[in-house]
Amino acid sequence: MEQLIMVLSKFFVAIVTIEHLFILWIEMFAWETVGKKVFRGALSVELFKPTKGLAANQGLYNGFLAAGLIWSFFITDAAWDKNVATFFLVCVTIAGVYGAAVASKRIFFTQALPAIIALLFVLLR
Repeated sequence: MEQLIMVLSKFFVAIVTIEHLFILWIEMFAWETVGKKVFRGALSVELFKPTKGLAANQGLYNGFLAAGLIWSFFITDAAWDKNVATFFLVCVTIAGVYGAAVASKRIFFTQALPAIIALLFVLLR
């Protein structure tokens, strides 16, 4: 059972990591193309060009979250691995809850909920 929880925790941490790398890519490199499709309804079409720099900055922050989660995969000490993964998953959760409160309720389900699921598995280790 312990082994299954470990595998599931790594799997869900990887899902959150991939999601944040995808968000980094959209916000830093594809804001005016893919970003328009992903964030449709959140911004009017004419706002994508003038907000490109702001989106890139947000993408960088999402990259830092992904980097922290990637780091947790390379830590050999089990306690430190768990602590680092927990810290970054809590950061993702807080960002997702805040985004849902101030921007779009959809953010809770796309960002916070996967992080919460991963966090639960990490804490069960």
